[in-house]
Amino acid sequence: MELPRFIPIFPLPNVVLFPEVPLPLHVFEPRYRTMVRDALAGSRLIGVVLLRDGWESEYHAAPEVYRVGCVGKMVETTPLPDGKFNIVLAGLREFEIVSEQRERLYRQASVTWRAQSEEAPLPADLRAALVRIIERYTGRFGDDDTGRVLGDAALSDRTLVNFFASWLDLSPIEKQCLVEEEGGEARARRLREILEFRLYASQGGEFDLGSRRMH
Repeated sequence: MELPRFIPIFPLPNVVLFPEVPLPLHVFEPRYRTMVRDALAGSRLIGVVLLRDGWESEYHAAPEVYRVGCVGKMVETTPLPDGKFNIVLAGLREFEIVSEQRERLYRQASVTWRAQSEEAPLPADLRAALVRIIERYTGRFGDDDTGRVLGDAALSDRTLVNFFASWLDLSPIEKQCLVEEEGGEARARRLREILEFRLYASQGGEFDLGSRRMH
């Protein structure tokens, strides 16, 4: 699919979208309801970006966002009687914002797209290590669904990494760090690193995530 160089962007305070992962959203603000209607009449694409800390004081203007986000295509749209929408975005590809334009009620950006090519499979030892750390991390909650997903031999490396990067209870900044990683192997290694840090912290070890390079 050929992607446009100019897209609407949807800044959110606690959501990071990943390729191949669905994202349900309730759209209620007038400016973003307009964005949804415009996207429906066009490419159906919306770029999701994470708001930086301090966004609350200028939320209704244009608070600063992280420059790397992920575009999603609206695959489900439910108009509601009050003009709001429930939508589902299917994550497609990561982008980096080059510049913004404010000609509409909502924000739009010129972007460059992260390269997408046929990636080599993850090294077998890396995938095995990642599966083990996810099992350990989620095992604290007795989650049987995780085991079924991890045991699916048909699950590609890319889908495995992106699904758990999105689904696990990580902080928004941790997820932002993951979406900024270029290449499946780099993202897999960072995900393993984050989970190892979190497990270490849960066992009473000293843990200062802020001291690590996270963006």
